[in-house]
Amino acid sequence: MRKNNRKLSDLRSIEIIPDFIKNSDSSCLIKFGETQVVCTASVDTFLPRWLVGSGKGWVTAEYGMLPRSTHERMRREASLGKIGGRTSEIQRLIGRSLRSVVDMSLLGERVITIDCDVLNADGGTRTASITGGFVALKKCVNTLLKNKDIHKNPIKQHVAAISCGLINTKVHLDLDFDEDSKADVDANFVITEDDSLVEIQVTGEKSTFKDKDLNEMITASKQAVKNLIHIQKSIFEK
Repeated sequence: MRKNNRKLSDLRSIEIIPDFIKNSDSSCLIKFGETQVVCTASVDTFLPRWLVGSGKGWVTAEYGMLPRSTHERMRREASLGKIGGRTSEIQRLIGRSLRSVVDMSLLGERVITIDCDVLNADGGTRTASITGGFVALKKCVNTLLKNKDIHKNPIKQHVAAISCGLINTKVHLDLDFDEDSKADVDANFVITEDDSLVEIQVTGEKSTFKDKDLNEMITASKQAVKNLIHIQKSIFEK
């Protein structure tokens, strides 16, 4: 039995608290069960050199974990003098996922940086970061539209992400840390509002998997993302 009597297809308790950081252009705190991530958006007009004069903008992301977001203290990467491979991979994934639903030509020559800082890690920090990062991005864009800094909405549709895995041949959605640690196959799916796949990360941690397993994980993840996008949209209806 899963924690809190969850069914295999159930998400953990999901909560998104908007405007969590007052000094940012927009922000939210997202909770996937015990996993908690603060997502903030910041607007800057300092473009990458290769975009200057193009009329286009950019969306990028940075990701980090607080030293005690895990059971044992992690050293800050700043103290090590370099960003770790896992951190680099995750923040690039967040950036790619968010850019997939943004028309850069409508953003103008500005950069929106989404910072995702993990307060507590219990599995699924990257999927929580993408899902919450989109909320921070959309709130930021709404402010740009309200202030007439841009004139057309560059966001084409919502995007969210969910973890999934095979444990004892059964598909489990939204893995917590304990489940992730024992999963035979570990996966993350980034999916848009129209059911398009942005990215699939699947690894046979302890066993291989069949086409039917992947298809079953995709089907389950698409339904989960529909639920996540419904939660995202509820933030903007308040």
